[in-house]
Amino acid sequence: MLRSNASSGIVQYSKAGELLTLAVKVAPAAEGHVITFEDITRQLLDQRQAAWSDVARRIAHEIKNPLTPIQLATERLQRRYRKQIEQDGELFEELTATIIRQVGDLRKMVDEFSSFARLPKPVFRPEDAVDLVRQAMFLQEVGHPEIDYRFVSPGEVPKIDCDRHQFGQAMTNVLKNATEAIDARRREAGAGYRGRIEVEVEADDRFLTVCVSDNGVGLPQEGVRIMEPYVTTREKGTGLGLAIVKKIVEEHGGELNFAAAPAGGTRATLRFARDPVAAGAGTEAAE
Repeated sequence: MLRSNASSGIVQYSKAGELLTLAVKVAPAAEGHVITFEDITRQLLDQRQAAWSDVARRIAHEIKNPLTPIQLATERLQRRYRKQIEQDGELFEELTATIIRQVGDLRKMVDEFSSFARLPKPVFRPEDAVDLVRQAMFLQEVGHPEIDYRFVSPGEVPKIDCDRHQFGQAMTNVLKNATEAIDARRREAGAGYRGRIEVEVEADDRFLTVCVSDNGVGLPQEGVRIMEPYVTTREKGTGLGLAIVKKIVEEHGGELNFAAAPAGGTRATLRFARDPVAAGAGTEAAE
């Protein structure tokens, strides 16, 4: 910038695995130049978040309207004409079932779009965070008996002020992400591999910290971007699961980070403020 006599520009800098975006200004001085750096990373993320929320809202609206008539029409075709079809009856049944199944997948996608675009303000109440974490783990354990789950807590964990539903949603999304990473690793490793997920909960005077570690495929090369909307490494992923988690954690006065796990895989760290209102989270507490 100095060599080209530029007065301003944008510089990206990686610090401890986090990609920072800096606005740089150069002004001449008596004995050289005065160079100022302004960290605009948060500002750009907020702008992108707002833009993606608008996109998600529009997509959800456009897709949701035709889904119900498509499903109802297909189900009626099944009921009314299946017995009348003497040739290729099984093919007819398979094709209509495929339509209904795909409509269901689209509906799940629309639900994710809606969750991201219209995530309500959290309603804070005192909750047992350990109980909420264990509930989310139990649901995953029941659905994935092929994975070993382990819960760790160094001592008594006090209650925190949080939105019970959103806290559970954040934990479920992170655990599902770990499960998918393990499934991807299993396809590569084959028979002898067994997935492991460890969840550790601890608290200090200000924050409750939940660490979710897995032995899955690990972070992609652009791991810094996996929390951005519509960034996904899954074939059928929307890229909204972790973006929703990030939004929930920040609404609770905390932060979400990812790092490589010591034994391979990924370690997700969710920090929730024990008192989000006191931490300055821009939310409304319950009356």
